[in-house]
Amino acid sequence: MDDALIRHAPAADRPRMAWRCRRGMKELDLLLAGWLDTRFEQASDDQRRQFEALLELPDPLLARYLLGGQCPERADLAALIECIRGDSRIMSTAVQDGNLPPGPALQVMLVPGGTAERS
Repeated sequence: MDDALIRHAPAADRPRMAWRCRRGMKELDLLLAGWLDTRFEQASDDQRRQFEALLELPDPLLARYLLGGQCPERADLAALIECIRGDSRIMSTAVQDGNLPPGPALQVMLVPGGTAERS
């Protein structure tokens, strides 16, 4: 993408990006929308692209990175995640080894009677 287009993206794409920051998990919503509101305008072109890439990640993986203390293999995303965590007042430090289930995703299935069961 042309760098000139990236520089104009915040004003044009702000509503779209704000919508993409809404993940359905309050903690993720606060972290992502908070960084968008406070840091995106001053961010470098690389950081803006990294934030867009971060928003492409599935929620369970994003939660493990932002809340569970795991670190992505990509160094550029790891730096951005540390920046987002550092700007947050939600958690002072990541939870040791996280409190999220290992593996690609937590799966919940409804069972008769209206209860949920983890698999």
